[in-house]
Amino acid sequence: MITKPNKNVARKKRHAHVRRTITGTAERPRLNVFRSSKHIYAQLIDDVAGVTVASASSLDKELNLENGGNKEAAQKVGELVAKRAKEKGYETIVFDRGGYIYHGRVQVLADAAREAGLQF
Repeated sequence: MITKPNKNVARKKRHAHVRRTITGTAERPRLNVFRSSKHIYAQLIDDVAGVTVASASSLDKELNLENGGNKEAAQKVGELVAKRAKEKGYETIVFDRGGYIYHGRVQVLADAAREAGLQF
């Protein structure tokens, strides 16, 4: 019997390949993106200390979103995570797309974070 390859297993393999070279530091944390079918999440991670510096998701109450799985939600999450990063004093970051293709919601989130003042 031929089995169909699992998309998430392939994504995790791509993400592991990228993570071999990308690490977040205290001066330049890693912006990690995770997307599900209904929501999108973003975290700023300091890998040296092993802590999450800032985070935002489409589930945040202050965004008040009806649908968390579209480009509009990704844009608002990108703006919110950039705002929270700037409040903590971070200007430059490393972008980690999480094994996803840089397209659609992931690209919109990254562009919104750049427009809100983050540099990567």
